[in-house]
Amino acid sequence: MFQDNLKALRKEKGITQEELAARLNVVRQTVSKWEKGLSVPDSDLLIKLAEILDVPVSRLLGSKIEAETKPDALAEQLSRINEQLAIKNRRAKRVWKVFAFIIGGIIVMYILGIIAFTGLTAHPAQSNTEKTSQVIVGTETDT
Repeated sequence: MFQDNLKALRKEKGITQEELAARLNVVRQTVSKWEKGLSVPDSDLLIKLAEILDVPVSRLLGSKIEAETKPDALAEQLSRINEQLAIKNRRAKRVWKVFAFIIGGIIVMYILGIIAFTGLTAHPAQSNTEKTSQVIVGTETDT
């Protein structure tokens, strides 16, 4: 009885064996053994189990509880989880797009800055060279 009730109540609450084990500070295999009827929790853990599952201890130890979850309810719950994951994925994609856009903008600005800097430093040097050659050419014709 206990093993069936534990499993039914745990599933009814939507708690995995791992989650239940973490809340009780035991390993998952311990919860699995309880649900298989290979062992039973001590009184302290039994009280904690009842609190977590929000039922009296007598219900855990009493007559067999039939699983109340209908297949439609399970499908509805899975559908809600799926929708939540889809929303999370869409948000993540938006974040990555914004991140890529910002990085792309920074790269373009960097390239434009290099081009502008190169253009500013190259023109004065050419102007001085042209003026110098004109002066040299001009002095040779005077002699």
